[in-house]
Amino acid sequence: MNKKKVAIVSNSLGKGGAERFAALLTFMLEDSGFEVHSIIVNDVLDYSFTGSLFNLEKEISSFSFLKKLKKGILLRHYLVQNNIEIVIDSRTRNVLLRELITRFIYRKTKIFYIVHSYNFQNYFPSSKFWSRIIYKNVEALICVSKAIEEKIQQLYKFDNTITIYNPFFIAEKEFEKEVLETKKVILFFGRLDEKVKNFTLMLEAFVASQIFLKGYELHLLGSGNDLEFIKQKIEKLELSKYVKIFPFKQNPFKEVRQAKFTILTSNYEGFPMSIVESLALETPVVAVDCNSGPREIIQNEFNGLLVENHNKEALALAINRFADDDELYHFCKKNAVQSVSHLSLKNISKQWRNLLTNPK
Repeated sequence: MNKKKVAIVSNSLGKGGAERFAALLTFMLEDSGFEVHSIIVNDVLDYSFTGSLFNLEKEISSFSFLKKLKKGILLRHYLVQNNIEIVIDSRTRNVLLRELITRFIYRKTKIFYIVHSYNFQNYFPSSKFWSRIIYKNVEALICVSKAIEEKIQQLYKFDNTITIYNPFFIAEKEFEKEVLETKKVILFFGRLDEKVKNFTLMLEAFVASQIFLKGYELHLLGSGNDLEFIKQKIEKLELSKYVKIFPFKQNPFKEVRQAKFTILTSNYEGFPMSIVESLALETPVVAVDCNSGPREIIQNEFNGLLVENHNKEALALAINRFADDDELYHFCKKNAVQSVSHLSLKNISKQWRNLLTNPK
């Protein structure tokens, strides 16, 4: 039996939540019986993937004139030559003319677009008219949270939306490893991007909590364009002894398991995998109630603490609660794993298989 051919088009396969998901999706679709092709616009590869890879950046000289146009032509040729039937577009899509051209490039394929973030500037033109032109007749607009789907339906009245959460994938061997002793560490892991992750709030709440006087450290694990900004902020707040930065790691599972809890202080998200992975590894989470994701994952005082966003004092209080209230902390820790069981790779793979084989 011939396998259906699927192309996953993404910015890259490196150092971001959407990129991590695109890599993970290759495994889900291959296991579901599809022939998988990854097409990346930029030459960044950090995450493991399966299937074929077409790297548009590598196909073109870095000094090539009309580089973006040539990428479009190459993309079209690849889709035709490989008889791609289904395109899943996981990129950011914030340039109207480019997206109109891309719709033309994708012609004669079934198109599925993913919206990874509540920040719609990355996925929709400012004009509702043009948004409807681009998205109205595609097979589905896949949202990574219910909040995103509700906002899209409210703004654009689309009837081709669906929510499929991002899954976690942690190898069985990780769970079989010996139980690690929890350290007095609060952990953030992800992209070092101030605009999205709001490290200013995180660091100021850490100062306000005074939790370092109880022997706690804050560890930031990741990479990104705002590394220097964060270092300067740490210096300014006189936190150099208590806040440590570690480089990006593809699978930071050991660090997550050893942390007392993880923390998220974002201005906005989509469906933050750091929260899901933490809970899957039995590590509770303190997160702000930003749009979107945290409130669809964290049940306050059941598997973590959900705090009003941009409220430094409330965040500092939550940080101290997990340090001081052993009963609350261990209750949340006990509930963590089961609370995300519905987000297993197996469950989410089934939803993707159903969507691609039986679209609306």
